[in-house]
Amino acid sequence: MKVKMILPALTEASSPFFRPIKYSLFPPLGLASIASNFSDDDEIELVDEHVERLHLDDEPDLVVIQVYITSAYRAYEIADHYRSRGVYVVLGGLHVTSLPEEAELHADTIFLGPAGDAWSRFLQDFRNGVAERRYSAIERTLVARAQPRRDLIKRDLYLVPNSIVVSRGCPHSCDFCYKEAFFEGGRSFYVQEVDAALAEIERLPGRHLYFLDDHLFGNERFAGMLFDGMKGMGRLFQAAATVQSILRPGLLEKAVDAGLRSMFVGFETLSQENLKEHDKYQNLNRDYCAAIKRLHDLGVMVNGSFVFGMDGDDATVFDTTVDWAVANGIETATFHILTPYPGTGLYKRMVAEGRMLHSDWDLYDTRHVVHRPAGMTEEELEAGYWAAYQRFYRWSSILEAASTKDSLKRQIRHLAYAGGWKKFEPLWDLVIRTGRVRRMLPMLESVLTGFGSYTSMKNRAKPEIDRHLDLVQN
Repeated sequence: MKVKMILPALTEASSPFFRPIKYSLFPPLGLASIASNFSDDDEIELVDEHVERLHLDDEPDLVVIQVYITSAYRAYEIADHYRSRGVYVVLGGLHVTSLPEEAELHADTIFLGPAGDAWSRFLQDFRNGVAERRYSAIERTLVARAQPRRDLIKRDLYLVPNSIVVSRGCPHSCDFCYKEAFFEGGRSFYVQEVDAALAEIERLPGRHLYFLDDHLFGNERFAGMLFDGMKGMGRLFQAAATVQSILRPGLLEKAVDAGLRSMFVGFETLSQENLKEHDKYQNLNRDYCAAIKRLHDLGVMVNGSFVFGMDGDDATVFDTTVDWAVANGIETATFHILTPYPGTGLYKRMVAEGRMLHSDWDLYDTRHVVHRPAGMTEEELEAGYWAAYQRFYRWSSILEAASTKDSLKRQIRHLAYAGGWKKFEPLWDLVIRTGRVRRMLPMLESVLTGFGSYTSMKNRAKPEIDRHLDLVQN
């Protein structure tokens, strides 16, 4: 059987070779994981339209398309093309789960929620000619799962080919997150077996890893055992965790000893009222500054995530947030316009209040206003978003943030990381266009390696670490 697995490009771009650097970071690991369900006799092609051209002149037996909201129209276009040629098409992913009736118009079969054991059932039915219209997992577990088909991934096209997932979902329930819709009717947070995760890490070539888990620290026992097992592997890795888990004694130190060098942290808002409104209780009454200092003391860079346009925000939120992020020496920041995704609690509330502006999924990219904000105009929100990016990443702000570091070496690393990410996008675009993105990996590893070593600074940092841990415990 000939199978074609496709990750469609975002509709906004006219060419798959013109992408921001973030779209060339990670390979489509979800599709590679699904591919492990097929037999050795099946001929599988995996195409990521963000980094390569998609040819539509073939006629495979089965086409599998992963759909995100901002690629939905492109996904439907591809699906309709293949169905017109008599090819069986399967759609799955976040957007399909959120709007199954819409997706079903463009597919022979759709998958709702995490694929899990549903794929083996579908394949058996498909081979027997009795495939159903919808499938969803009965068992949700990562225990004894087959390893992703990494042989299908074109590693040279990605800056971080060693992306990995060892848990699914998140133990928290923010109302703007897809999680509740995607995992409806079953477990919404579960982890892989530690030994299996370590074995997968061991098989990955090179040194750098990126954990794509929503919350790597979400299960403290699992994470602690994982980091203990990784210690001594010589890896460098980046991951995501909450403020609450960063302030928790012990676990972060284990992560740093295992090679953690950069952390994505969802601060989202500096307002306690906004946190309550969106059920982000894990951040409520947490000392953000202490979390950042704790990470920096241990040699970990911070990528802070912030959302603009919550009901408690007015036009002052942009400068206030950027000033705070710069003053606290955050290396990189990711800003978003609040975007109510279909299937989320936030979307349902906005629809009930008559505040949704349209359903043009191309614009649901957290860079455009799609709902009516409460504390400012739509124009103010979108303009403020772009101004925040420009202000945070101007050289004067980067230099000011770098000056908060306690050594010249760390200041230089801050400049290299923050400046390299945003100030040299034309260079990144050239590198991507010429297919040389992997050649930048040694530079990334050099920055991560040199930023700081917890082992070499344990004694100097310990008094400050202990002080922050006392604050957490008290």
